[in-house]
Amino acid sequence: MGRAKVPWSGKSNPAKVEIYTRWSFHLFAVVEVGAIGLTAGARTDSPVGGWLLLLICVHAIVIATTSSYALSWALGRRAKPVRLLGATVVVTAAGCVAAVALLPSDPEKVEVAQTVGSVLVTFAGFGVAALVIGVRRVRSMLLIALATAVFVALTGLVLGVPLRGIFGAVLGVVIATLALAFTSGFSVWLVRSVWELDSARELQARLAVAEERLRFGRDMHDVMGRNLAVIALKSELAEQLARRGGTEQAAEQMAEVQRIAQESQREVRAVVRGYREVDLHTELEGARGVLKAAGIKFRLDLTGAGAGVETGSEDAAVGLAPEVQSALGWVVREAATNVLR
Repeated sequence: MGRAKVPWSGKSNPAKVEIYTRWSFHLFAVVEVGAIGLTAGARTDSPVGGWLLLLICVHAIVIATTSSYALSWALGRRAKPVRLLGATVVVTAAGCVAAVALLPSDPEKVEVAQTVGSVLVTFAGFGVAALVIGVRRVRSMLLIALATAVFVALTGLVLGVPLRGIFGAVLGVVIATLALAFTSGFSVWLVRSVWELDSARELQARLAVAEERLRFGRDMHDVMGRNLAVIALKSELAEQLARRGGTEQAAEQMAEVQRIAQESQREVRAVVRGYREVDLHTELEGARGVLKAAGIKFRLDLTGAGAGVETGSEDAAVGLAPEVQSALGWVVREAATNVLR
């Protein structure tokens, strides 16, 4: 079965930017054939005009294909299209040579010179625009543009084109290649940055979910670890009391086990809802009861002006901010759980 097409409204913003960029590169080919090729074919003597139009059409198809494949490579989706890049170099060079060869030596043929010059700039500019998509460094992009200008200059010298014509052609090629190289390079960088930003946001969302899972697991450990330890301890104590005939004391211990189990149930529900708050007074009293039940002496020592005083847990929370009480409550809970272990 074919892959279902997603409507434009259902595509993500990075996908829309990529589609816009791809069709912008394809528009280069349309402009090359429609605006330059047809005009050059009509104004150039036959049959040269027909062959020139054919070469422009081939060049347009090659750069459109190369741009699409090179953009996919730049986004990390396929291997580098080395053959297409090589074909682009060959066709662009052939077009530049043909255009330079058609440059008139008579300075009075201004219209012909303008037409051939536009063809030359089109071959060089759009060819470089496709080639720079296949490189990553800005230095390489600039070298491609400058190498194209040098190639045009050398071709003109070899074919005996007047220096005035060579200078005008090279100037036009330099301006066109640098402008289109910047446009293509910036467009590719923009698409890649948008996709990387989207991936970073997705990764951030996954990390947030993972962090929330860790927090939930930590809270469950803190809630159930201490209470289960107390339940096990009191159950063992009740068993021993029952064997020795202390049924009333055993019943009291089991009642305490039931109370702790109910409290654990409430705390687990609160953790699931995400609204559980830790109270320092409650945690100190809980730790005091748990440690005493385990036969561990508990002493609350507040160090004030250099003297330790034993005081109640309610006094311990006086003057502390709620955030500080919550943090200390977690410390007391974890410490009591670790001592019981």
